[in-house]
Amino acid sequence: MKIIILGAGRIGESVAATLVSEQNDITVIDQDGPRLRELESRFELRGVVGNGIEPALLEEAGARDTDMLIACAAQDETNLVACKIAQQVFNIPTRIARVRSEAFAGDSPLLSREGFAVDRVIRPEESLTRYIVRLIDYPEALQVHEFAGGLASLISVRAVAGAPLVGCHVDELGVHAPAEGTRIVALYRRQDDGPDRFLPASHRSVIQPGDEVFVLAARRNLRAALAALHRRDANTPRTVQRVTIAGGGRVGFRLAQQLHEEFPGLQIKLIERSPERCVSLAAQLPSAVMVLQGDATDEELMGDESVGETDFFLALTNDDEDNIMGALMAKRLGARRVLALINRRSYADLIHGTQIDIALTPSQTLLGELLAFVRRGDVQVVHSLRRGVAEAMEIVARGDARTSRVVGRRVADIKLPREAHFGLILRGLPDLDAERDAGEAELPEPEVIVPHEGTVIESGDHVVIFMPRKRLVREVEKLFRVAPTFF
Repeated sequence: MKIIILGAGRIGESVAATLVSEQNDITVIDQDGPRLRELESRFELRGVVGNGIEPALLEEAGARDTDMLIACAAQDETNLVACKIAQQVFNIPTRIARVRSEAFAGDSPLLSREGFAVDRVIRPEESLTRYIVRLIDYPEALQVHEFAGGLASLISVRAVAGAPLVGCHVDELGVHAPAEGTRIVALYRRQDDGPDRFLPASHRSVIQPGDEVFVLAARRNLRAALAALHRRDANTPRTVQRVTIAGGGRVGFRLAQQLHEEFPGLQIKLIERSPERCVSLAAQLPSAVMVLQGDATDEELMGDESVGETDFFLALTNDDEDNIMGALMAKRLGARRVLALINRRSYADLIHGTQIDIALTPSQTLLGELLAFVRRGDVQVVHSLRRGVAEAMEIVARGDARTSRVVGRRVADIKLPREAHFGLILRGLPDLDAERDAGEAELPEPEVIVPHEGTVIESGDHVVIFMPRKRLVREVEKLFRVAPTFF
C-alpha cells in the first residue's frame, strides 16, 4: 500500500516505523529537512520537504497514485485542509486526520465528503484518556485492550506469588476463574541478562511469579481472571480510591474530568507547575478535584500531599524525564501503582522492568486505530503489544467452505502460522446492515467462545488472533482472504 504521512513528529515517526516494517511504500512530508533526513537514515522511506497543503508538493510526493493519507501535523487546520485537497484534487481513497479540537466530533458534517472529507479522525488525548480510565477500572492490569466494542478484552497482568493460579498449569484456569469465555494466550518471562522471553501458553505451561500473562476474556470474566493471577485474597475486590495526576495539560485535564464523572467518590489530586494554568484548571474542573500548584518531582511536596498513600499515581506532563522521576519518587514513597507517560520509545524500553509499573507511549495507543485501516480484508481491531513487537487482531471470517480457507473448517484443520493462535471467537455480532434491516427487532445476544480443536468457524465470526511476532500478520490476513468468486 502506498501511504503519505503528513508530519514527522513523534506520532508521524511511530506510524511510519510501523508501516514501513509491514512493507508499505511510505512518503513523509514535513517542513523540517534535517528531521526528514534522520528518518530516511533509519527507515526505508522517502522524505519530502515542504508544506503538505500545497497541491504541487503533494503531487511531488506521489499523491496521484496514493492509497492513503495520514495527516498528523501539529495543527488541526493543516490536517483538515490536507485531507480536503487529497480528496478533491488527487482522489486519495482513504484520508485520516489527527484533530485535537472538540468542535470536530466524529459525526460532524464538517468532516463529511462535502466538508473536509475526513474518513477517520484520530484524537491522541481522547485515546490516551480512554485507555488510562480502563487501567484505573482494572487496577491489577498492565494493559487493557478491547474487542467488539468491549464485549471481550485482552489484558496483561504480572503474576504474583501466592495468587491462586500462580504455580499452576495454564489449563487449570477453570479451577480458579470462569473457563468459559476466558483463555491465557501468552506468557512473557523476565530474564536477568536480556529482554523478556516469550512462552507459548500450552496447556502444560506453568505460570511463575513475575511472569507477564496475557489473557483474553469476556468482559464479565475480567475481574476474576485478574484476581486469579494477581491477588492472594481473590475474594477481596481491588479498587482505586485515591488518584494523583502530575501534569495539568490536555491529557491530565481530560482525565481528571472523566474520572470525576465515571468514578463517583474517587479522590483526585492534580499537581501542575504553572500558577496560571492552575487557576484555569481550578475554574474548569469540579470543586471535588483538588488542584495543587507545584513540581511533581519535589520530594517535599510529594510527602506533604501524601502521595505515598495514593492508589494510582499518573505522571502525565510533557517532559519524559519529569514523568520518570515523579513516578519513581511516588513509588518509593509508597504509591501502590505508578504510570509514566513516555514519548521517546527508547526511554520506554529502558524503564521496562523498573519500579515503574506502566510506561505508556502515546503513539502506541493510536497505532491500533490506524492499523485497522491499513490492514487488508475484514480487520476490525488491531492492538499493538509489547512496544510494537506483538499484536492482537480481530478479523471477520467471510465466505463459505468453497470460497474461504477458514469458514466451515475445524480449528485443528486451519493452518495458522507457527506461534500465532486463536484466542476467542465472537459469534452473533451484527454488522451495520443487519442492524438496519432488523429495525426494532431484538437481536440475539452475541457469544464469546473459546475455540478448541473441534470448533468450526462460521461466516460472520469475529476471530481474535494473538501473534507474538508482527511478521506473522500478512500470513494471517492472507489466510482469511476470500476467493474472488465470493460476492
